[in-house]
Amino acid sequence: MIEATSQSQVQPAAATRAGRRANWRTLLLGIHSTLMYVFLYAPIVVLVLFSFTTDSFGARLTGFTFSWYTRLLQDERLIGAAWNTLKVALASTVLSTIIGTLTALAMERYRFRGRTATDALLYLPIVIPEIVMALALLAFFAFTFGIIESLTGLQLKMSLTTVIISHIAFSISFVVVVVRASLKGFDRRLEEAARDLGADEWQTFWRITFPLILPGIIGGALLAFTISLDDFIISFFTTGPGTSLLPIEVYAQVKRAVTPKINAISTVMLVISMSLVALSQFVQRQRR
Repeated sequence: MIEATSQSQVQPAAATRAGRRANWRTLLLGIHSTLMYVFLYAPIVVLVLFSFTTDSFGARLTGFTFSWYTRLLQDERLIGAAWNTLKVALASTVLSTIIGTLTALAMERYRFRGRTATDALLYLPIVIPEIVMALALLAFFAFTFGIIESLTGLQLKMSLTTVIISHIAFSISFVVVVVRASLKGFDRRLEEAARDLGADEWQTFWRITFPLILPGIIGGALLAFTISLDDFIISFFTTGPGTSLLPIEVYAQVKRAVTPKINAISTVMLVISMSLVALSQFVQRQRR
C-alpha cells in the first residue's frame, strides 16, 4: 500500500518536470526562431522603409514620400537596363524551360549509357559557387570566339546574347529539378490507358502527360525567371561594353552613393521576386 502511494506521488512529479522541460524547449525554440527571422528580414524591412524617406542621402527617416519611385521612371539608364534585364530573363526562361523539360523527361523515362554522369552534371550548376560558373562561362566564350575568329575572321564580342546563353546554362538545372519532381508522382497507367484507347505517343503526351506536369513546368519557369532577373555575378562577367542590366546598373550606382532611389529600385526588384516565388509555390500547391 505504501509502495503504491509513493509511485502515485512520483508520477505527477515526473510529469511536472517533463512539462517544464517541454516549456523551456518551446521557449528556446521560439526565441531562436524570432532571432533568426529578425536577422534575415530586418535588413529588408529597413531597406523598404528607407525607400520612402525624404532625406536625399537616405541616412534618416525624415518623412514619407513616393518621389524616389517616380524618379525611377525618369531615369533613362535604369529604364534601359530594366528592359535589357526583362529581355534576357524572358528569352532564357523560355529556352531553359523547353530544354529543361525535355531533359527531365529523358532522364526520368529512359535508361541509357552515361545516365548517372549526365545526372551529376545537371546538378553541377546548382552546387558549384556562382563565381566559378561565371569564370567558366567567360573562359568558354573567350575560347570559342578565338576559334571563330581564327577560322572565319569574324570578331565576336560579349553582348546580350552571351548573357542569355549563360543564363540558360545555369537555369536548365533548376527547371530539370522541378519538372522531375512532378514526374516522380506521375501515374504511368494513365498513359497506358490512353494508348489502349488508340492514342499515339504524340497525342498521349499533349493530352495526358503535358497537362499533368504543366504545374511543374510553370513552377520551373517561374524559378528560372526569378533567378535570371536577380543574377549579378554571371551577368557581370558575360555582358559586353555598352550593355547594362538592372543588377549591374544598381551596383554601379551604389559605388557612387547609396541614395533612396537605390532603395526604391531594390524594393521593386524584391517585390517582383517575392511575387514570382509566391506564384510558383501556389502553382505547386494546386498540383497537389
